[in-house]
Amino acid sequence: MAVGDVIEIEKLTKVYRSGVRRRSVYALRGLDLTVEENEVFGFLGPNGAGKTTTLKILVGLLFPTSGKARILGKPLNHIATKALIGFLPENPYFYEYLTGAELLDFYCRLFGMPKSQRKTRTEELLRRVGLIEAADLQVRKYSHGMRQRLGIAQALVNDPKLLFLDEPMTGLDPVGRRQIRDMIGELRAEGKTIFFSSHILSDAELVCDRVGILIDGKLRNIGRLDEILQPQKALYDAVAVNVDGQVAKRLSKFCRQTVRRANRLHLLIVDDDGLKEAQRLVVGAGGYFESLARTRMTLEDRFIEFIGASANGRRGRK
Repeated sequence: MAVGDVIEIEKLTKVYRSGVRRRSVYALRGLDLTVEENEVFGFLGPNGAGKTTTLKILVGLLFPTSGKARILGKPLNHIATKALIGFLPENPYFYEYLTGAELLDFYCRLFGMPKSQRKTRTEELLRRVGLIEAADLQVRKYSHGMRQRLGIAQALVNDPKLLFLDEPMTGLDPVGRRQIRDMIGELRAEGKTIFFSSHILSDAELVCDRVGILIDGKLRNIGRLDEILQPQKALYDAVAVNVDGQVAKRLSKFCRQTVRRANRLHLLIVDDDGLKEAQRLVVGAGGYFESLARTRMTLEDRFIEFIGASANGRRGRK
């Protein structure tokens, strides 16, 4: 394990048995991954990619079929390490008729915290996640966003060194997502390591130091965002006017995106040769470019690119 790595995963594989014939379903296929100390690592992928399976293996809720992993320098079955991690599952279950304060007090008890400290710690956490005014409200009356913040509070009860968050922003409105992003930034500033899974790419792009893209149980790419988003070819964002359907169809051959809005065609053109061909077609058809600018690739663009490559690979194997 390299100095500074808090998670190290080697050849991790998880196979489920499905149906009467016990067909093998691979959730993870030889995953290799390291996460460094004090970084925010985004584990990205579509639904069913294997993200939740990975997190559950790392926190000890599932066992791998093969491969191994180490957390904070210790193997997964090292009991003492559990006291140093926090976990927010994708769909946390809370005791509905407890208040927010009572629920956090319960989790403090699970960590063996003495009564003299529990009240102070509970108030600290509720204030931190913006729920101090709802401390005496039953959890069943909390909104989805309030439950998410309460879930993060319970994951912080033991002041963990490493925090696992499974889809922490799912179902939240823009304000709620902003609050969770700000909280993740604050935790990183305190020296904690955050490993979170998500399919909300815009949020990951704002908070992550590095990301890994998981598709069909395989890690397709990993690195800093500036590395992953560095395009191999130039990209141009253009709006063409007075372009008929036939020309639009021809443009789609070398455009990553063609979207029609009224008499305008919004294009994402790939590379300089594509731009020259697009200009030739549009002008030749009596149209013109209302706007044209070189643009950067977004994480969503890259993500879709990897999904497309994976789908093509599956079709090629059939």
